[in-house]
Amino acid sequence: MTTPPRLATREIYRIDWIPGTDVLHGTCHCGAEHSAQDPIEMWEWMLGHPQGHRPQETRGLGS
Repeated sequence: MTTPPRLATREIYRIDWIPGTDVLHGTCHCGAEHSAQDPIEMWEWMLGHPQGHRPQETRGLGS
């Protein structure tokens, strides 16, 4: 029997839809949070890490 390859550590990005709204709420692997209605804006923010990321601080929609 062979040993399965070791999984590389990966960054986890999470985007949730807020029911009843058009708002997406994202949480970066660093802990920063952001809300937006545009999915492209959300992914640009996520993938732009660390620019605009401040852990434990919610940003977006009026910020």
